[in-house]
Amino acid sequence: QVQLVESGGGPVQAGGSLRLSCAASGRTFSSYAMGWFRQAPGKEREFVATMGWSGGLTYFADSVKGRFTISRDNARNTVYLQMNSLKPEDTAVYYCAVSGSRWPKRAEEEYDYWGQGTQVTVSS
Repeated sequence: QVQLVESGGGPVQAGGSLRLSCAASGRTFSSYAMGWFRQAPGKEREFVATMGWSGGLTYFADSVKGRFTISRDNARNTVYLQMNSLKPEDTAVYYCAVSGSRWPKRAEEEYDYWGQGTQVTVSS
């Protein structure tokens, strides 16, 4: 019943921008923290960004800090990841997730629901 659907991925040249969206259904997630993770081929899934329920607390991986921003629209049950100044190293499948907590989380095991992912491919 709970579903998270990512969209907005695709091919992009280095230096370009993309905005990923994650629409949730089956439950209202306005009271929960949400996060973004990514997984590159042959690598473990890694934390990218997280935002608390109010949108006031955010954390970013060092690798994306200053380039990515996370936001949410609780009225639409949607979270966004704005990605700027993209690098080839950003190439990965990006996943959104919902935590059972109000507070931002950076560990995979602290999230309860996951989307199917959307591919981002950055060419040099």
